[in-house]
Amino acid sequence: LVKDTEPEELLRAVRAVVGGDALLSPGVTRRLIAEFAARSKEPTAAASLARLTEREREVMALVGIGLSNEEIARRLVVSPLTAKTHVSRTMVKLGARDRAQLVVLAYESGLVRPGWLG
Repeated sequence: LVKDTEPEELLRAVRAVVGGDALLSPGVTRRLIAEFAARSKEPTAAASLARLTEREREVMALVGIGLSNEEIARRLVVSPLTAKTHVSRTMVKLGARDRAQLVVLAYESGLVRPGWLG
């Protein structure tokens, strides 16, 4: 219940709870539904991976395990500039502000799992 609940509604709520029923006020229910609806419109991290190329997913996983651009370049046998470009394009496609956010997205999407070292 919310603090501005009318006395009659409060009494009905108390009776319902005493009777063993669960209770959510209409206002709280509306807020829960609105929050759920807003969240369901946000793309999931896993769905965001569909926008990436295979190479970008590979680079994202390597960033996710903490590799630098130079280490990524050595692992993929490309130049450091190419590795940096892949990282930058991946960040832009996913709307990541920085590498740390890219790491979070890598874990949230399941691309990287705790303890996984590639």
